[in-house]
Amino acid sequence: MSTQDPTGQPDAEDPQQDGGPQQDGGPQPTQEEMMAAYEEQMRNIRVEEVLVQSLASFIELGGRRAGLAGSAEEAGAPDLDQLGLAIEVIRALQPLAAPLLGPNASQVDQALSQLQVAFAQQAGTPAPGQPGGPSSTGGGKPEPEGPGGGRLWVPGQ
Repeated sequence: MSTQDPTGQPDAEDPQQDGGPQQDGGPQPTQEEMMAAYEEQMRNIRVEEVLVQSLASFIELGGRRAGLAGSAEEAGAPDLDQLGLAIEVIRALQPLAAPLLGPNASQVDQALSQLQVAFAQQAGTPAPGQPGGPSSTGGGKPEPEGPGGGRLWVPGQ
């Protein structure tokens, strides 16, 4: 049901008046048009583009989770679990993206180093991927030490 302003005209702020809010003053695309545009984009996009975009997104998210992005309001409170996960993902994507980035690959290395340093400073422990830090294979837990080295220690052996 549409509302009217005092002059009897449809209320300009009523999102129901003709299918919802409009952008650029033109009609909204239909569901079919949006699906066709999406399909066209998926036909044309390359995996390499998504890889590099994803890497940039994880670096940005890591910076925000580390509290490094802009003002305190923009960055939010540091989240070490999210930061650690972002670091792990960046480390996994880095070797795949390096040939695509060419000389710009060093910028990814620098960003990763900054995130690892921020993690270590905030957590008081080494960051994922650093010596003594958690890794994706160990789940962040140190191996149990016993008389046999890094193997499981069983009493009496």
